[in-house]
Amino acid sequence: MTGGKEGRSRLYDSQQENGDQSSHYGAISPQASSEVQEEPLSTYFEDKVPIPESDNECFSFRKLWAFTGPGFLMSIAYLDPGNIESDLQSGATSDFKLLWVLLYATIIGLLLQRLAARLGVVTGMDLAEICNRQYPTVPRMILWLMIELAIIGSDMQEVIGCAIAFNLLSVGRIPLWGGVLITIADTFVFLFLDKYGLRKLELFFGFLITVMAISFGYEYGLVKPDQGEVLKGMFLPYCPNCGPVQLEQAVGIVGAVIMPHNIYLHSALVKSREVDRKNKKEIKEANKYFFIESSIALLVSFVINLFVVAVFAQAFYNKNNMEVNAVCNATGSPHTDLFPLNNGTLEVDIYKGGVVLGCFFGPAALYIWAIGILAAGQSSTMTGTYSGQFVMEGFLNLKWSRFRRVLLTRSIAIVPTFLVAISKDVQHLTGLNDILNVVQSILLPFALIPILAFTSLTSIMNDFANGLVCKVLGSLVILLVCAINLYFVVVYVTALNSVWLYVIATLVSVVYLCFVIYLAWHCLVALGVSCLDRCSRISNRPAVLIEERSVGDT
Repeated sequence: MTGGKEGRSRLYDSQQENGDQSSHYGAISPQASSEVQEEPLSTYFEDKVPIPESDNECFSFRKLWAFTGPGFLMSIAYLDPGNIESDLQSGATSDFKLLWVLLYATIIGLLLQRLAARLGVVTGMDLAEICNRQYPTVPRMILWLMIELAIIGSDMQEVIGCAIAFNLLSVGRIPLWGGVLITIADTFVFLFLDKYGLRKLELFFGFLITVMAISFGYEYGLVKPDQGEVLKGMFLPYCPNCGPVQLEQAVGIVGAVIMPHNIYLHSALVKSREVDRKNKKEIKEANKYFFIESSIALLVSFVINLFVVAVFAQAFYNKNNMEVNAVCNATGSPHTDLFPLNNGTLEVDIYKGGVVLGCFFGPAALYIWAIGILAAGQSSTMTGTYSGQFVMEGFLNLKWSRFRRVLLTRSIAIVPTFLVAISKDVQHLTGLNDILNVVQSILLPFALIPILAFTSLTSIMNDFANGLVCKVLGSLVILLVCAINLYFVVVYVTALNSVWLYVIATLVSVVYLCFVIYLAWHCLVALGVSCLDRCSRISNRPAVLIEERSVGDT
């Protein structure tokens, strides 16, 4: 791709109309010149994983192993410290009653990740690159800024999660800002592991997921939750005697699980496998194996999240501050002052969660909890860095060196995080996490609407465009997720006590809704609502994308 006009593409009419008889099943046509054929600079997939041949047409474990990797990296976003905090708060406030919400949210996430993976496999381009080609300049730049904001918000949760883990492991000797600096340094080190091979990097992420599973699984085995209540909470979709607190917590689970930048990330990660896009069979096979791998990865992430919810539901549901204070005081914990001497319901976050586990189940429970949080924060920080790079490269057509791109994308996310770490102490961060979850909720449509639109266009997906059932289900899922998350936002906006904040919130809401309507208009055109297709740049006619090159380009 080239910048400016050279990097734009246009939708032409059908292959028969323009004489193109190419056998490509992806919508991106092969480039004409050797200059354009050069592989773009990348960080995650400078080397691509070959797919072995197999005599078994239906299923091959060797092929599944070759495709395994991108789905597990994607699943880390379902295990970041923001999700862990949402899990423990769900258990402490709602018992096992909201486990079914976690299950359904994970299934919805799987359906959305399937669309992202299909887009990357079929076109050989990620969602950011497709947005760069399909949207005009101003909406494209607004969309980029919104996704960057989502990445920054998510990264703040992840880095601060790591810093809290360092603080717990060091018994308070490493302050919050010190933990942030350590996280920044080791993230740079780990990110350059891909120089030693893509599969080694993916193996390292697999190791971090294993650490999380063992750490939180240990807590689960220690607390021994009631298995009958766990199963009932998972498969009976109801919440008896639930009030506004439980409802807000349910909405928070959905907002924490489905993150906008993760859709962009997954569409880029799947490009790391060698798939011949001239061969319809290979594309279909890649879609199948990536879906199986994503299903396994999200099943693992669901089990880990379930461990956290069940531990806090069994051990700390309906506990009050006075009870916890008495136990912590009896065990000689230095954190007794975190729990005031009143009958207020226990409120926990990642930090307090580790403290109460240490008070009730011994120091080992605290340290193992901190190790799990550290693995969650470190892995999600690294994948967040990749998200930032893919999004920036796709939207802006960056041609920088690898180090410069890593430095820029890290700096954009780290600077606000470091400022927060300096201004706040480790005991007063729960409100920040709630605000960042609201930010993710607001920005969710900027990933869900484009992914449904582009995967529904035959001009981009050809034979792999969404069918009617998938379009309807996708639309319903996106409407449901957006409605749930917008409710979450309204709850927090209505809690504002300042007239000026109301005015600012109203102005921002108007601009926000206008842009969402614009994206929804394009999406409806892509879904086949032809009456809206008058001045939209998006067309659903059979077409191929042909690079538009300037006259002076040789």
